[in-house]
Amino acid sequence: MSHPHPELGSPPPLPKGGLRVTPLGGLGEIGRNMTVFEYGGRLLIVDCGVLFPEEEQPGIDLILPDFSSIRDRLDDIDGIVLTHGHEDHIGGVPFLLREKPDIPLIGSKLTLALIEAKLQEHRIRPYTLEVVEGNRERVGPFDCEFIAVNHSIPDALAVAIRTPAGMVVHTGDFKMDQLPLDNRLTDLHAFARLSEEGIDLLLADSTNAEVPGFVPPERDISNVLRQVFGSARKRIIVASFASHVHRIQQILDAAHEYGRRVAFVGRSMVRNMGIARDLGYLKVPPGLVVDVKTLDDLPDHEVVLVCTGSQGEPMAALSRMANRDHQIRIVDGDTVILASSLIPGNENAVYRVINGLTRWGANVVHKGNAKVHVSGHASAGELLYFYNICRPKNLMPVHGEWRHLRANAELGALTGVPHDRIVIAEDGVVVDLIEGKAKISGKVQAGYVYVDGLSVGDVREPALKDRKILGDEGIISVFVVVDSSTGKITGGPHIQARGSGIDDSAFSDVIPRIAEVLERSAQDGVVEPHQLQQLIRRTLGKWVSDQYRRRPMILPVVVEV
Repeated sequence: MSHPHPELGSPPPLPKGGLRVTPLGGLGEIGRNMTVFEYGGRLLIVDCGVLFPEEEQPGIDLILPDFSSIRDRLDDIDGIVLTHGHEDHIGGVPFLLREKPDIPLIGSKLTLALIEAKLQEHRIRPYTLEVVEGNRERVGPFDCEFIAVNHSIPDALAVAIRTPAGMVVHTGDFKMDQLPLDNRLTDLHAFARLSEEGIDLLLADSTNAEVPGFVPPERDISNVLRQVFGSARKRIIVASFASHVHRIQQILDAAHEYGRRVAFVGRSMVRNMGIARDLGYLKVPPGLVVDVKTLDDLPDHEVVLVCTGSQGEPMAALSRMANRDHQIRIVDGDTVILASSLIPGNENAVYRVINGLTRWGANVVHKGNAKVHVSGHASAGELLYFYNICRPKNLMPVHGEWRHLRANAELGALTGVPHDRIVIAEDGVVVDLIEGKAKISGKVQAGYVYVDGLSVGDVREPALKDRKILGDEGIISVFVVVDSSTGKITGGPHIQARGSGIDDSAFSDVIPRIAEVLERSAQDGVVEPHQLQQLIRRTLGKWVSDQYRRRPMILPVVVEV
């Protein structure tokens, strides 16, 4: 198995007749999926998603792939293939189309409807090409065939990309549910047919590669939901991803069976479920779904609320309910269902929400205490089965953290893929398929690009480090007035602390030390304000560290008169 080396340099020019694969997101992480394919000087992109921030990224709304390696080649992009409509696969599209709005988007009906609604908010009208499983479309030099795969959202597709360099198959996110709610199976016959033709490189979903066995059918959740609905005394509040149409369908079915009305809460939930209903993916009995404003007229035992926030997102509806910062107030006897998995890194935020809801008397039903979620990703048993069907000549695990990628690589090796033809890469690592063999040839920039409000890419790691220090340790400001010619103190030092846990009166012990250091520097002829600020920062920082074992941000201000 080959893997990236930290000293990889820029890749050489792609040899004639070779195919280049560059993942710009989704490897070593769950989210931000984006892969760039290059052949004959032309580019094809598969997916362009976002990653959601974690606690150590305060103030960040979204994390995008880094477009810098393709920014000067936007005119070479022949299209963006979208495998399905989840945010971690389509959320970055508006930000790429801001730079070149006429890049064609290729995907299934539901996927395109979801991204078109998102692009309306950015005032972008995209060029789209709707495809269904079985279609073959020529996109520049890339001959793309689309294959049905089952996932936790309808209309998911894998894509087989044929070029003279060979055939690459990208699975997107998939599982092999044998009893899907929409009766749309992963098309194993199509993958077997591609296998007979010869799959030169397989990019395969790794998310559940560590999980043994097979993923249970989605419909298994229905009986659990019925039990919860049957025993609930008051309102039922369900938190789910705003695009999990199959899960919402089961909620609607249970609500209809138990005589409850359903209201969607949150802009993305209302928008996505409206799209799914209009396109026929969501079957809604007449009168079942009502406006949230009408719920006050209904008794509690007839109410179901469906909202976002299953991952503990601070601004999502469920988190705000837990914090008593939402118009819907949780009361004793309410039932809350978290109908989703825990995305790695979100555990603390989710448990914080669960504790907040429980505090107000809610009965919280989640994956830890009831079977209210099944995964949308193939487990190890399914992947082994899949590899034995596909028989790829080269394998590149994608979509997963490092442990998932390695576990997926081991599964491929067990089914007979030679170790030297399994490529474990990470974001930015360039893989070339030349004369039937995939190998790493270099690395391009593929860091995090942070979206903070209206700014994109302006916030960088040092700023996040400062935010973290401010949040954890607080800030201490020091104000000193000095004579511009002599450097002697004429006013101060005055010290104020915010969020440091240190009372302002405690600084009386260190003020003489700062004054002494500044007087000594004046005698040595040091009068430049920046140098004086550094002396103040070092003196005060050492004192705070010695006395309190803390490292707050220290902001010295030196004014010359």
